Formats: sequence, structure tokens, C-alpha cells
Amino acid sequence: MITNKDQIKIPQALLSLYPGAQWTCYGDEYEDMIWDDSNEIPKPDKTIILNEIERLKQEYERNKYQRLRMKEYPSITDQLDTLYHEGYEGWKAKIDEIKMKYPKPPKIS
Repeated sequence: MITNKDQIKIPQALLSLYPGAQWTCYGDEYEDMIWDDSNEIPKPDKTIILNEIERLKQEYERNKYQRLRMKEYPSITDQLDTLYHEGYEGWKAKIDEIKMKYPKPPKIS
């Protein structure tokens, strides 16, 4: 699990772009990557990989609200207890409070 956008490097970009492709990476630079010749696709260009790294970093930042919400949502046990004692509206009010605190950003077109 990636916990920091600075952890997004060539391996994450390759996994995103070419799931199932075979490669080895000995460092953080394009030149440190060895592309397995048995792959059905040719070795990707450095620009493609760098663009994917940047896209993944932007996606990570865009989804920050999800990580913040997860930290504040009550456990499932507490949520079920709230449902039992306060009903759906009581549960929804508690969840909506967290959602309002960390709103989902608008969709990018």
C-alpha cells in the first residue's frame, strides 16, 4: 500500500500501465529497469512512465479525502450500535458529518 505520493516510482507506474508484464527494477531511474524480452509489448518509453508516475501522484492527492475519512469513520461495530440506538437517520448524520468535513473533489473531465 502506498502511504506517500513520494513512494510512487517506476514499479508502480509499470504495474498500472502493464499489469502482468515482466520486468526488474534495480533503482528509481528508468535506466535501472530491465524489460523482459518475453513481454508481448515493447519496452515503454521513459516519457510514458514519467507521465504515469505524475498521473498516479495526482490521483493520490485527489483521493486524500478518502484517507482522511477512513481515519475518522467509526468502526463497523460502533456504526451498527448507532444504527440500533439512533436509527438510520442518526447513523447517516454521523457519517455525513465526516463527509462534509472531507468533501469529495469535483470530477475532472
